[in-house]
Amino acid sequence: MEGLINALNGIIWSPALIYLCLGAGLFYSILTRFVQVRLFGEMLRLLFSGQSSSSGISSFQALAVSLAGRVGMGNIAGVAAAIGFGGPGAVFWMWIVAFLGASTAYAESTLAQIYKEKDELTGQYRGGPAYYFERALGQKWYGVLFAIASIISCGIFLPGVQANGVVNAVTQVMGDGTMMTIMGNDVGTIRLMALGVILLVLGVIIFGGIKRIANFTEFVVPFMALGYIALALIIMVMNFHMIPTVFGSIISDAFTAQAGFGAAIGWGVKRGIYSNEAGQGTGPHAAGAAEVDHPAQQGLVQAFSVYVDTLLVCSATAFMILTMNTYNIQGTRESGNFIVQHVDATTEINSPAFTQLAMEASFGTFGDTFVAIAIFFFAFTTILAYYYIAEVNITYLTRFLGRSAHKSGLMLVKVLIMMMVAYGGINSAGYIWDMGDVGVGLMAWLNIVGILIIFFVARPAMDILKDYESQLKAGVKHFTFDPAKFGIKNAPYWEERNRNRQ
Repeated sequence: MEGLINALNGIIWSPALIYLCLGAGLFYSILTRFVQVRLFGEMLRLLFSGQSSSSGISSFQALAVSLAGRVGMGNIAGVAAAIGFGGPGAVFWMWIVAFLGASTAYAESTLAQIYKEKDELTGQYRGGPAYYFERALGQKWYGVLFAIASIISCGIFLPGVQANGVVNAVTQVMGDGTMMTIMGNDVGTIRLMALGVILLVLGVIIFGGIKRIANFTEFVVPFMALGYIALALIIMVMNFHMIPTVFGSIISDAFTAQAGFGAAIGWGVKRGIYSNEAGQGTGPHAAGAAEVDHPAQQGLVQAFSVYVDTLLVCSATAFMILTMNTYNIQGTRESGNFIVQHVDATTEINSPAFTQLAMEASFGTFGDTFVAIAIFFFAFTTILAYYYIAEVNITYLTRFLGRSAHKSGLMLVKVLIMMMVAYGGINSAGYIWDMGDVGVGLMAWLNIVGILIIFFVARPAMDILKDYESQLKAGVKHFTFDPAKFGIKNAPYWEERNRNRQ
C-alpha cells in the first residue's frame, strides 16, 4: 500500500502541479487587478453582514466552515514538515501561494455561488466544483469525475492526517501508555483512548448536517485560532530581538535554500496548498451554502479566509518554531540524516512535535498541553469539513436517484470517514501524510484546470466582480444579481430569485 501511495504522489505532485498552483494564482490576481488587496476592507465588512436562513448559512458561518477545513494539521504539523524538509525558505513560498491563492479562492467560491442550487431532499443550498463544472462548462462527466474524486479524497485520503496529528500531540504530552500490536503497528493505550474520544464526538456531530457543523465551527474556529495566535505573539514579544533574524532567514533561504531551491518551493507550495486549500476545490462547498445578495460577496469572504489560514496561523507556527530553534532540517537526505539539527533525531518531522517543543520551551507543560488541545479542535473541525464536502458531492451524484440512494451514500461516507480516522490514528505520520497529499493533489489538479477552462469559455467570475464593484461605487444598499444580464445560464437559484422579485 505504501508503495502505491508513494507512486501516486510522485505522479500527482510533479513540478507541473506546483507551477500550476502558482500560475493560476498569478493569473487570477492579474485579471482581478489583485482583488485580494484592493477589496480587503470590503472583505472585512462582509464577514459580519448577512444572515442565515432555513436553507443557507451566514457569510461568517460559511467562513467558519471553510476555515474548519483550512485550519487544521497543515497549520501546525504541515508548517513543521515544510521547514523540516524544505528549510525556513519554504515558509516564504507558503506566503506566496497564499497571497496569490486568495484570488483563486475568490474565483472558485464565486463560481460556487453562481451555480448553486436548493437541494429538494434537504431544502439546503448546495454548490461546489461539481455543480459549476456541469453548468458553466456543460460537461456533466467532469462534474461527476470531480465529485467522485472529492468523495475519495475527503472520505479516504484526508481524514487520517488530522486524527494522526491529534493522537501524536496527545502522546507527546502523556506518553504512549501500555503498548500492544494492532494491524501490525505498535499502538499505546493512550493513543487508543484519544482516538476513541475523537470517534465518539465525531459520530455525534456528523449526523447533524451543515447547520450543526456551522454552529459548532462558528464558535470553535475563531476561539481556537485567536488563542493559538495570542500565544505565538507572546513568544514573539518575549523574543523580540530574534524576529529580524527569523524573518531574514525565511527570505534568504527562499532562494538560496539549505535544503535546495526545489525542496523549498516544492514543500512550501505543497504544504501551503494543503493548509489554505486555495484552488483545491474544498472551500467552494461552504461558499455555495451561504446566504448572500451577490455571488461576489462570498468569493471575497473566502479569499479572506486564505489570509487567516496562512498569513496568520501558519506564520504564527513558523515564527514559534524558528524563534525557539525547535526544528531539524532533513531536506532530501535519508531519515535521521540532517542538514541542520536542533532537537532530538527521533523527533518526527511530519508531526506537531516541533510546535509543541517551541511552546514547551516558552510556557513549560502548559504550552505543550495547550498545543495538544488546540490541535484537537483544529483537526476535529477539519474532519467535520471533510464530511460536509463529501456530503455535498454525494448529494450531487444522487440528486436524481431519490432519498434512499442519498441516505445510503451518506451512510457509506460516514462509515468510511470513521474507519479512516481510526486507520490514521494508529499508523505512522509519514505514511498518513503521503495519503493526504494524494487527496489534496487529486482535487487540485481537477479543480484548477477546470476553473481555468471556465474562464476561457465564459469568464463569469470576472464579469460579476465588475458588477459588484460598480454597485459598490454607486453606493447601493441592497445588492442585486441577475445572471441573464451576463448571459449566464444554468444558475437555478439566482434565476428563481429574480423571478420571485418581479
